[in-house]
Amino acid sequence: MNIRFMTAAAAGFLTFGVVAAYAAGASVATPAADLKFGPTGVSDGVHGELFAAAAYGDLGHGAHGTFIKMPAGFASKVHTHTEDYWGVVISGVAANGKPGAADVALPVGSYWFQKGGERHVTKCISADGCLFFISQNGKFDYLADGAK
Repeated sequence: MNIRFMTAAAAGFLTFGVVAAYAAGASVATPAADLKFGPTGVSDGVHGELFAAAAYGDLGHGAHGTFIKMPAGFASKVHTHTEDYWGVVISGVAANGKPGAADVALPVGSYWFQKGGERHVTKCISADGCLFFISQNGKFDYLADGAK
């Protein structure tokens, strides 16, 4: 099944204010409490759904920086992304690796690089959930194994 990370409407909702500020040539400072998270439609079927908030750009259409909330215990399906991306752990403990590989704990301040087209699994292995920041030079997609 091919699952879009975000629908166009949700992506527009998440990025409207940020895009407007950039278009105006303004600097942006956003307190964490003011981030506007919206649903992504991506769930592991057990622990809940991922939520995203734009920092810059539009994850559904091009280069972006996006905050991702992942519920405690979440483990993605084996999947790929078309484009490379970089992830930084802001809270919680994450793991990101090849299917079947032992988890490498990534605590706060850790980062990972995910090569586009490489099969992997992303997890939140902490009890309190995780917050990541991802940066990508192209749009973000989520292509689960077996996608048609």
